[in-house]
Amino acid sequence: RLEATTAGRGAMMAARSEEIPDLIYLFSKTQYRAKEVTSQVEVIEKRCLDLFSRDYTFSIIHNANGEVCGHYPRQIVFLEYQATDVDRDRFKSPVQVSKLQDLVNRSKLARCRGRFVCPVILYNGKHICRSSTLAGWGELYGRTGYNYIFSGGSDDTWTESEDVPQEDSAARNGDSQLFDKVRGHDIKLLRYLSVRYICDLMVENKKVKFGLNVTSSEKVDKANRYADFTLLSVPYPGCEFFKEYKDRDYTAEGLVFNWNQDYVDAPLTIPVCFTQNLHIDWTRYQSWDLVEQTQNYLKLLLHIIDSDDESGLLVHCISGWDRTPLFVSLLRLSLWADGVVHASLEPAQILYLTIIFFFCFNFLKHIVSEKFSAVKKRRYCHQIYSFYYWDQLSKWKDVGEPSLNIYYNLFPCSLRRRKGIVSSPQMVVWNKQNPLEEHLSHALIEGRSSSSSSSNQSEHGLLRAGSSPLAVPGRRCPLSSERQARLEAVRELFLAAYSSTVGLKSSSPSPSGSISGLLEQFARGVGLRATSAIV
Repeated sequence: RLEATTAGRGAMMAARSEEIPDLIYLFSKTQYRAKEVTSQVEVIEKRCLDLFSRDYTFSIIHNANGEVCGHYPRQIVFLEYQATDVDRDRFKSPVQVSKLQDLVNRSKLARCRGRFVCPVILYNGKHICRSSTLAGWGELYGRTGYNYIFSGGSDDTWTESEDVPQEDSAARNGDSQLFDKVRGHDIKLLRYLSVRYICDLMVENKKVKFGLNVTSSEKVDKANRYADFTLLSVPYPGCEFFKEYKDRDYTAEGLVFNWNQDYVDAPLTIPVCFTQNLHIDWTRYQSWDLVEQTQNYLKLLLHIIDSDDESGLLVHCISGWDRTPLFVSLLRLSLWADGVVHASLEPAQILYLTIIFFFCFNFLKHIVSEKFSAVKKRRYCHQIYSFYYWDQLSKWKDVGEPSLNIYYNLFPCSLRRRKGIVSSPQMVVWNKQNPLEEHLSHALIEGRSSSSSSSNQSEHGLLRAGSSPLAVPGRRCPLSSERQARLEAVRELFLAAYSSTVGLKSSSPSPSGSISGLLEQFARGVGLRATSAIV
């Protein structure tokens, strides 16, 4: 178990902005494999562990040499609670890591390519998890047979049988019994992590290749094993679609997925409890362009994790390797911008921890609004107070500065930090503005965002058309919100590093003109075909 310690402890391991280009270059050229780790990758792994330890107490799920999953890190971080929490008992995880490790080992075959349900973000005591979809019979039989042969005729994955009544077991055929065991372990892992909500990003019910079902999903499980979970089907186009994004010179505005293709058969299915307060017309989802669709899905995920219950969330696509990390990364960055996760990390550090696709970081300009804030209700109250305070200042100008107590009560701790009144471990601010100006800017940005939702405007309220994807943005407005400033800082760092390493190329009619590196992850097939680069 590792904990954050003194402030200077990780100085040597601190991620610096000049290290970002090297990280991007490495990831654009090399696919991560847990059993083929170089000294350079070892340094990266240690640095990531250090960044996690700054805000969290965590344990390690061991994956040496990729024994559990060849594509997950060798040391998988399991966040237990925030190391700076004064109220640890409220959010402390009841999970025992030894039990978790055992469940992981038993459930790994349940999901495509062994990418089991893995907790990656801890928010208000809730685990946000990622995985691939459920494995189909072909992969399941192939992996179990392989394990049986190379374990000398025994496999301790199956030593603990599922609690299936004997008469029911006898009535089932071999396929059903195998699925009962494998998916039973998967369900146990989900329950142990208190996951209740499962968000499925697949545009199909099952992935079909050469006429065969190569994967499945919870929503079409014939035995209805996942009936106790709240299943959300939110179809989102896979990496093949982002080839069109590149061919349109990396312009997402106006890019609409073709929902009439033969393989697209997954409907949009969302419980009413999650749609009634978002003010989104979900019936129009097939007409949304890539920007609006990504925005609305992110709002949905934030709404789920911000609900009052203590249940966790699982996000997955087919392989868990393109759409899944996209939305997990957007969630992490959005919550970080609100100061509620990884609160002590600077922009370069959260970028180091979150490096992923070009589209993800370029998309940050579309989620700077308070509409995407997990703490917007609290901030809205402070906006009201700040305007009240502004009004009161005009009344007090003849009698001097208002009392310290009034200032203390009207402004959040993150803003009082500037005056040295209190320091919040959950909120660190760079280039701090005047508190009054900052809160006034919240209202200005909200007004701009709500007054225009057309596809040619960004969340800054400025025109989006005609801007270069790699143009490093300047400050849009001197009265930018804290959230906007944080997200823009990350985006600027990424674009500067990306342009100096991988870069972008204009669309070319020749297949040989396709871009190498990170962006090519979007142009590959979803899952089951081999590739020599990172996926």
